[in-house]
Amino acid sequence: MSKPPMVIPPERVDELTKQIALDDPNSIIRFGQEAQGRATAAADAMLGAVRNEATGEAGDALSGLLATLRGFDVTKLDQKQGFMARLFNRAGAETAAILQRYEGVRGQVEAIGDRLETHRTKLMEDVERLERLYDATLTWFHALAEHIAAGEAVIERADKETIPAAEWEAEVGRDPLAPQRLRDLRAAREDLDRRVHDLRLTRQIAMQALPSIRLIQENDKALAAKIHSVLANTVPLWRTQLAQSLAIQRMREAGAAVRAATDLTNELLTANAEGLRRANAEARTEVERGVVDLESVQKANAALVATIEDSLRIAQEGRERRVAATKALGEAEADIRRALIAARPAGAPAGTAIRPSSGVSGRG
Repeated sequence: MSKPPMVIPPERVDELTKQIALDDPNSIIRFGQEAQGRATAAADAMLGAVRNEATGEAGDALSGLLATLRGFDVTKLDQKQGFMARLFNRAGAETAAILQRYEGVRGQVEAIGDRLETHRTKLMEDVERLERLYDATLTWFHALAEHIAAGEAVIERADKETIPAAEWEAEVGRDPLAPQRLRDLRAAREDLDRRVHDLRLTRQIAMQALPSIRLIQENDKALAAKIHSVLANTVPLWRTQLAQSLAIQRMREAGAAVRAATDLTNELLTANAEGLRRANAEARTEVERGVVDLESVQKANAALVATIEDSLRIAQEGRERRVAATKALGEAEADIRRALIAARPAGAPAGTAIRPSSGVSGRG
């Protein structure tokens, strides 16, 4: 069952921000690694769930059971040409043959039924394990969200406080190392921004894992319910139909040809009705399968929206980098101009600037 969204506690964000030091590159590299490491554990658990062969074996056993039941169809005996003639000549032999076949088929049905019950138990156990995996993945998702929020808080603080303060110190010029510290600070800020972006990608992976787990759960539950339905309804119904067919066979042995023909007609009508019911169920099942296509469209739409959002974000980041580069180039050009203006030869009086040489003597 789905859980309400978790609100990230501010104290948790404050705790995580303390792990980040812009003057320590290793702290940025290590930030969020533990939360990302849970991806491997979740992926291994997911692989263990999907590698479970219970689903495939259960489907094979279910198909085998249905094939066995269909292979022993008493109603088809009535469709053979000349059955009425054989009915009166060796009706007792027909009944004995049917009972003999029934004993052999019953053993097969019971064995397959036991296998199906075992598979159903395994499937329900898988459903419980997948529920635990879902909870673990959800915890992983929230941990990533906490780290992302902490990283964004540090980036915001750097943009509004730390970097502007370092820029002021560099512009004042009292400390010759201030420009280098400013550059290192900006580089650390960009490294942290990329680290937070990686965490966002990992969180997206966790978000995609959640519906995948639910889909596997739904399939397991649906197959387990189908097995239960077959064991509770199909097999008893098959035995009931067989008992009815044998009763009709014995009644024919003692009855008249008209009564036997009437029973045959009723049996054929019943078989046709059952065939219509099965055909209608199969047709309705195929019609309802359109829901899966809708889900695929929704997933594709979500992927397209995510792609557009990524494109917009990348473009915004490019614009921000270009603005920063333009500003840095302007500052570099201003520094060069100031250096040229301040340059003078040795012994020249203060305040006398050197005219830049143009390569012309000046006489003309």
